[in-house]
Amino acid sequence: MRNLRCVQQLSSGNAAGVSALAWDATNDSVLCLRDACGLLNLERWAGDGFQQIASWDAPQYPYQILDIRFFGDTSSACIVFDGGDLVVVREYPDGEEKIGIVGSIDSGISAAAWSPDEELLVITTKANTLIYLTRDFEDLVSLELTARDLEISDHVSVGWGKKETQFKGKKARALRDPTVPETVDDGRLAETNELHETTISWRGDGAYVAINAIEEFTQRRVIRVFSREGALDSVSEPVNGLIAPLSWRPAGNLLAGIQLFEGKRQVVFFERNGLRHGQFDLRPLDGAEHGTEVPIRALQWNVDSTVLAISYDDRVQMWTMGNYHWYLKQEIFEPSMLWHPENPLKLALVSKCQDKIRRLQYVLDVCSSPTVPPTDYGLVAVIDGKTLKVTPFRQANIPPPMALYEINLPANANDVMVTLREAAPEQSSQPLFQIKVLHPEQTSLYVLDCSRSEPPTRVHEDGTLGQHQPETSLENSGSEHPLSFEILSPSRETGDFRLVENGSLLLKGRLLTTGCTSFFVTPSHLIFTTSQHLLKFVHLSTDQEALEVPPDTPESDERCRSIERGAKLVTAMPSIFAVVLQMPRGNLETIYPRALVLAGLRQSIAEKKYKKAFLACRNQRVDMNIIHDHQPEQFIANVGIFIDQIRKTEHVDLFLSALKEEDVSRTMYRETLRGDERPDADTAGVQNGKVNRICNAFLEALSGRKANVKNLITAQVCKSPPDLDAGLMEIVQLREKGSDRVDEVVEHICFLADVNRLYDNALGLYDLRLTLLIAQQSQKDPKEYLPFLQNLQRMDTLRRRFSIDDYLSRFKKAIRHLCDLSAFEEIKSYTTKHGLYEEAMGLYHYEEEKFSSIMQLYADHLRNTSQFKAAATSFHYLNDMTQASECYRLANQWQESLSTATLIPLPSDQLRSLATTSAQSAIETKDFRAAATIFLDYLHDVPSATKYFCKGYIFTEAFRTITLSSQTDLLPSIFDAGLTENMATITELLADCKAQVTAQVARIRELRQKKKEDPLAFFEGDVNDGKEIPDDISLAATDAASTMGGSLFTRYTNRSMTGTAETGTSRRSSKNRRREERKRARGKKGSVYEEEYLVNSVRRLVERVNSVGDEVGRLVEWLVRRRMVERARAVEGGMTEVVGLCGTAVKDVFGVDEEKALVVDGEEGKQEQRDVPVVKESVRLALLSQPGS
Repeated sequence: MRNLRCVQQLSSGNAAGVSALAWDATNDSVLCLRDACGLLNLERWAGDGFQQIASWDAPQYPYQILDIRFFGDTSSACIVFDGGDLVVVREYPDGEEKIGIVGSIDSGISAAAWSPDEELLVITTKANTLIYLTRDFEDLVSLELTARDLEISDHVSVGWGKKETQFKGKKARALRDPTVPETVDDGRLAETNELHETTISWRGDGAYVAINAIEEFTQRRVIRVFSREGALDSVSEPVNGLIAPLSWRPAGNLLAGIQLFEGKRQVVFFERNGLRHGQFDLRPLDGAEHGTEVPIRALQWNVDSTVLAISYDDRVQMWTMGNYHWYLKQEIFEPSMLWHPENPLKLALVSKCQDKIRRLQYVLDVCSSPTVPPTDYGLVAVIDGKTLKVTPFRQANIPPPMALYEINLPANANDVMVTLREAAPEQSSQPLFQIKVLHPEQTSLYVLDCSRSEPPTRVHEDGTLGQHQPETSLENSGSEHPLSFEILSPSRETGDFRLVENGSLLLKGRLLTTGCTSFFVTPSHLIFTTSQHLLKFVHLSTDQEALEVPPDTPESDERCRSIERGAKLVTAMPSIFAVVLQMPRGNLETIYPRALVLAGLRQSIAEKKYKKAFLACRNQRVDMNIIHDHQPEQFIANVGIFIDQIRKTEHVDLFLSALKEEDVSRTMYRETLRGDERPDADTAGVQNGKVNRICNAFLEALSGRKANVKNLITAQVCKSPPDLDAGLMEIVQLREKGSDRVDEVVEHICFLADVNRLYDNALGLYDLRLTLLIAQQSQKDPKEYLPFLQNLQRMDTLRRRFSIDDYLSRFKKAIRHLCDLSAFEEIKSYTTKHGLYEEAMGLYHYEEEKFSSIMQLYADHLRNTSQFKAAATSFHYLNDMTQASECYRLANQWQESLSTATLIPLPSDQLRSLATTSAQSAIETKDFRAAATIFLDYLHDVPSATKYFCKGYIFTEAFRTITLSSQTDLLPSIFDAGLTENMATITELLADCKAQVTAQVARIRELRQKKKEDPLAFFEGDVNDGKEIPDDISLAATDAASTMGGSLFTRYTNRSMTGTAETGTSRRSSKNRRREERKRARGKKGSVYEEEYLVNSVRRLVERVNSVGDEVGRLVEWLVRRRMVERARAVEGGMTEVVGLCGTAVKDVFGVDEEKALVVDGEEGKQEQRDVPVVKESVRLALLSQPGS
């Protein structure tokens, strides 16, 4: 679909006498050899005039220059003359001869060619010998070309095609094997244009060389293929009329030659093994005299094998191939040309008639119509000689080489341009395209009306359109020539995108991206393909500096899409969201990228063209929620317009059934155009209950018009949760009106919702007729539901409703119907069966007797389910103090239990037994104050009360109890003993704390030092006992380790690895997570969890020390009061020391200057900030302070 377009042309001054050209790829200049009055001048032309390199006398004999090659590394040129001389010209001699004959072949030279790497020169002599010379002109190979070379061919002829082997019977043609040719070539020479020349052509990699020469013994032209070492590899099969031109495609798969046979000219192709591999016909030449043939002089492939140039005596034709069809793209009336050795589409020409050298730069470019909607028909024009193939892809997607229209041109075309032509006022709605074709010597103009199925018509020009001048199409830009350009921007301001040779895409000289292979511009987007086989979209804006090129993330960004390898852009049609791509082979593919689809959707929604947006979503499989989510408030306000535009009932139902709570404009279809992003707060309230909000808006809009009941039902059923009752009521109303569409509507609602749920809801409406209609649409067995419905029909109203609610497990409603039936005994059993105590008590709130009866059932239920506190309250309400006291006791509420026991009243021995049991329960739960109070108040046991007051560090209350009971003899035996016992307990606790904090802080320091010095060994363990690790051992995590959720470090810091991008889901199974949590909780020494375990242990230790501070203070005070000063001083000193150690530990473990500590916690390894533990200062007793302390 691409044409060859000339984008740069340079012409030299006087170039008379130039007979040979060579490229200097280093300086991008042309070397020319000219004969001027018996002198040979080697000159350089770089575009600014000729610069002479050397001059010497021309040979005295008639000569022909067979080859000229310039070597950029040595700044020298090698010229091969047919007389046999090899001349080397050095631009910078450096002590050597500037001009020298480095070799001479007496028999003369028939052909010569340098290898692509410029290391070998292959020469064929006029004596039929083949010579390989090195770069230093040393003889490597010398062999004779003889008829015996043909024996290497494996081509076998069994006589097919000869008359004596042909069957000429009746119906012979129908029986002929189609795989067998009718005739077999014998290799005879062409009758015309056979100049008996020899041609040499190298393969692109320099591994093989092909020689096309006439075998004198057999008078047959043969193509011999030799290896780089000079070994004969193959010879070609016989081909009649094969002439001298030969060119090996640089890609290496084909050799191209010319066949003249039976009045036809063909380009024939050979494989390396010499077998034919297809051909194509050359077309008659324009301008040639009638009855004469212009000889073909040469074939040349360009360096990337995309263009084949055929040189005639008076012109050069350029052919390209796509989808196995050969296109004639250019015809230049110059006799000879030379491709650039590195730039694939640059060439040099010698103009004999104008005595000039021309340097042309071509590009392969698509000729497409403008892309501004609504005239973006995707009109593409393809040049093929005298045929212009035109296809509007918006109307017909026809693969090449076919086309919707084929225009027969008056001459071969070189360039074409498609523009939008201004139509007459009465035809303003019909787009007219103007197609201007450039021929070598004229232009032609055609007009195409895409609204009609008529081919383009030619318009006779009056000269007002001007002449096309390729050399002025773009200014000279050196090596960075524009490959394509189009000036389009949303505000119609000038913008200039350029693609240069190295794949850089520029905007007014500023680099946008690299690796670009093709691009296209629409009013809203810059579309381009990359060498990474991606199709990308860049939003255009008036601020060209703000253009943002998307990253290579096709899985998450709508602006990037993966495409087939090597695909390039042909055209884009924003109106139908289409982009046409051409694959390397030549076939086409039309895609609908999300970026174009969503851009069109957003524009349609903004313009309230809801039908267009809906159909686009439906055709392109876009979530229809975007119609609402893109502009929620506008959509809700214009639901009526949406319904009027859509009209079709099934389309409205399709939209409603696709609704979901997700805001797709912020997830899968997030806006990528800068400046159009909406803050999340704008739609936070809108998205809360979005589905119900839309459905309610539709119900409101549909209620005021003659709407289809199906839409009403769909709006009800699609709510979240579905309002099935309202939908069923619509059917009831329709049935009451006597409509004949009831069955149709019932079938519709059964399609939208679960029929079993609909059956239950219809039954819950107590409408048995509606229930029967729903049941008939379900898979239920009529033998089951018909007897059930008939049984319900025979019941009275209240009993029927109770039975229905009971069947539907709506027990709370069912019990109300029982209440209306005044079946109290049935209510009691029903309440007990279904646990409806609260509902039953609510029904009989004002009937004390029945209320108490239900309350009794409820109290028994609470006691049986171990809800003792609530049961005790219920029994207390019923004045059942015996059960209340027992339930209070079981609930560990000893005050209420003993109080209610007193109200029974219980006998004194039973009361004492209850008190003893309560006291023992308090002791088991370490509630020493409660136990002491029971012993004192109910058991009158002062020693026991004193003992448990002391156990709870309630020394003041214990002392008061002793003095109040005047039992001072208990002070030394119980009170002092309690002080001593508590002192021993506290002393042991402080010693344990001291030892723990000392050991753990030291271990934490050691672990942190190891982690700092060698993180690898710390996290993974030393794999080689400190020895040097061999090179063949990998330190990467194994598969087993990687399954636990992370890499080397994240595995132990619990930064979970996600299953897919940004999903937040962990790869680790729940079993592995539980195993990791158990390891973390154990904190085994030497494991990676040890440090975390120790830090948390220090935190808990500080909290424990803080919790015993008040108890230690009370103990110290009473030790002093009881004259145990040394013991008090020991306890206080131990506490002070432990508090000091804890303060130091907090600074070392959690950081001196940090107010927050980072702690890893949770199943998924979330990092949380926790407060640093604060150590409470211990209050020292002034009486215990020593002098100097």
